[in-house]
Amino acid sequence: MGVTGPPGPVMDRDEVDRALARLGAEHEAIETSLLALQDHAGRRLLEGAELTGTTKERWTSAEASITLLWAYFDAYTDALRSAREIRSRRRWSSREDLVDLTELLRGESVTVAGSATATANAPTLAGSSKLSEHFSLAALVERMNALYASSLDMVVAADAVWSALPARIDLLAAELQRTRQLAHSVGVRPGEHPSGDDLERITRTLTTLRERVVSDPLAFWVSAQGSSAPGGGRPDTTTYDREARALEEVRREIDAVLTVRQDAEARLVKLRDTLSRADRTLAEARSARGEVLAKIAASEVPAVSGPPTALQEQLATAAEYRRHAQWHRLSPLLESLEEKAEDELLRARESLTAVTAPLAVRAELRGRLDAYKAKVARHGFAEDPFLVERYDAARRMLWSAPCDLRVAEEAVLRYQRAAADALSPRVPEQGSGPSDRIDRMDRRGPNA
Repeated sequence: MGVTGPPGPVMDRDEVDRALARLGAEHEAIETSLLALQDHAGRRLLEGAELTGTTKERWTSAEASITLLWAYFDAYTDALRSAREIRSRRRWSSREDLVDLTELLRGESVTVAGSATATANAPTLAGSSKLSEHFSLAALVERMNALYASSLDMVVAADAVWSALPARIDLLAAELQRTRQLAHSVGVRPGEHPSGDDLERITRTLTTLRERVVSDPLAFWVSAQGSSAPGGGRPDTTTYDREARALEEVRREIDAVLTVRQDAEARLVKLRDTLSRADRTLAEARSARGEVLAKIAASEVPAVSGPPTALQEQLATAAEYRRHAQWHRLSPLLESLEEKAEDELLRARESLTAVTAPLAVRAELRGRLDAYKAKVARHGFAEDPFLVERYDAARRMLWSAPCDLRVAEEAVLRYQRAAADALSPRVPEQGSGPSDRIDRMDRRGPNA
């Protein structure tokens, strides 16, 4: 909408014609804007809605403003028609006609009468006791601009909220319903699982949110800072976004439960196998401990614990949860059991290693003794009486039960030293000949 120039002295014919042309174009623009506002989808929705809160208050004011707008426009139309009629009387307007046209086009010659209700509710006339006012055409256009801007701003803002939020809330509600059905199928129910409680809360929040958005859309409108354009701003989606994120978190939780349902049997089988291996390892450790105590003397052998009965009970509980499709309870229990079962198997293996350590030491001593005997035989000392005596003594200790490892190790060391002493004189200082075949490592002592 445009604004005519300021009033001045008596206009000449050319000035009048230019003003009328400008006012005619302005009239068409104003009419187009008012008709667009009248047909605006947001305005039609506001007329038929049961409004509350801020929106109800502002729509009452906007309705009054729109009523005044049409009253102003009718007065503007009448004034323009009168001016055109005066100008059309004669081709060359008389001075009297020009004076009348100047007064009509520039003076406060337009009288607007409005209803008491509209005048009281319109924001530009609030608190005024006048039921009619006098305007110049320029002032009237300014008044219409102000009323139009405030009315359009309110209508556009409400329409923007209605266009954005209810549809999104409905889509989220549909997703919520699908999620609720899926949750129910895997045992995620209110009062039994936190996610079930979350679904109930999200449902209540979305229901309340939609009711408020429909009845009071302007409560969810954030005006743009520094913007004077009608409808400058955006819908406030804070509550919607928060609930959408909450629903996504619940959906991820349910997906995890679904995954448990799909591979629960395989995981339970693997758990049973792991715990069974741990039991067998512990049984082997207990058997080995008895053997060690019977065969090895003067040795500290750690005790072996019994099977993990608590884990077996939890495994039975997990199987019961699977049997009754209580997936939401099975999921955390399986994760805990898998970690504990691996720890139990590791503990059983460590126990077996600790228990059988003396047997491993005895086996190493036996191997070392036989290795030196073979070396001695390769160098022709297999029948040496002293070496045979030392060998027999060490062998009796290692192959007797119970075996004293400390004494047996000393006997093996004595045999090693005797073998080294027997072999070292056969290595000449300027080595040549058959004796060069003797492993020089023989001269490095019993640890060679």
